[in-house]
Amino acid sequence: MAAYLDHNATTALDERVLQAMLPYLREQYGNPSSLHQPGRRARAALDTAREQVAALVGAHPSQVVFTSGGTEANNLAVKGVAARRAPGLLALSAAEHASVMGPAQALARQGWQLEQVALEACGQLDADSLQSVLASRPALLALMMANNETGVLFDVAEVAPAAREAGAVVLCDAVQAVGKLAVDFAACGAHLMSLSAHKIYGPKGAGALIVDKALDIEPLLHGGGQEKGRRAGTENVAAVVGFGKAAELALAELQQRCTQMRELQRHLEQRLRAELAKIVLFGAEAERLPNTTYFAIPGIDGETLLGTLDQAGMAVASGSACGSGDVDPSHVLLAMGVDRTLASAAIRVSLGKDTRREEIDAFVDQLKTQVKTLQGFGSLACA
Repeated sequence: MAAYLDHNATTALDERVLQAMLPYLREQYGNPSSLHQPGRRARAALDTAREQVAALVGAHPSQVVFTSGGTEANNLAVKGVAARRAPGLLALSAAEHASVMGPAQALARQGWQLEQVALEACGQLDADSLQSVLASRPALLALMMANNETGVLFDVAEVAPAAREAGAVVLCDAVQAVGKLAVDFAACGAHLMSLSAHKIYGPKGAGALIVDKALDIEPLLHGGGQEKGRRAGTENVAAVVGFGKAAELALAELQQRCTQMRELQRHLEQRLRAELAKIVLFGAEAERLPNTTYFAIPGIDGETLLGTLDQAGMAVASGSACGSGDVDPSHVLLAMGVDRTLASAAIRVSLGKDTRREEIDAFVDQLKTQVKTLQGFGSLACA
């Protein structure tokens, strides 16, 4: 049995989403900036999608800026805030996604200073480090709601008031959280929130940045008045419609999906602990997403194990797919104080709304087989 267990990397396009998109890939091809009837129909479709995405995260439709995905949304947030300020301090957690770290590092080459909030061994924010960073009064504080590797949750709502008092604009990367947790933009206290469609069974190439009405940011793209001047370029109507439909379904089915994934996660981790004695589960002491399990087996190289599992039909990850070309261990695990050798052994399993118990059992059975084989090779090499 083959099993796709890499839903934090991407998800399958929901058939209901595809059906919503098809008219805008065929007969409904109007430009939403045009004033004629085809254009107005496209504009109406965008307006509906904007309402659907806003409802998913408790925002107002006027706060939704459509982008090409989470990476563009994070770049727009970080660079857009920095462009309206003199170079100062940018703060981000040591667990942030590359699409937040990358633009921050680019700004560091333009005179900005960077400071990271350290992590505890469980993957949560270190309170003393956070307090020290806020005392430096950063212009921006970036905190993801849920980590894409460990699944560990950050309590953004708890941190945001102190960050605002320190004068920081708060960016919350909620790409991994939406569809798996109840997310409320206003309640979390962030000024900015990034989202992605393909993490919630929508199409690739669509995302959004939720922007506080009182916040002014500089666009990345200039040349048109789309998205209220915050993102020039004709909108990808079909993809945005798909994003809206995926958001509508994610909200309607949230409780059912979460309950099912949590039960499967519990079953998976019970089997892993019971049948692989030396296994290490990262972030297990912290509150986590209901679908993410990140582990390592000492003495087994993660990339080698990933390859053998792939050959057996098991699609899992060794970390973030966006950084899959990297050879270094996970920066998140290293920030948690995990030994480099153990971090190199990490494997991530991320469940989806359609994952079945039989797939979990097939994965664990294959994992045991592959580990035994690799351990045998290790014993021969040492003989």
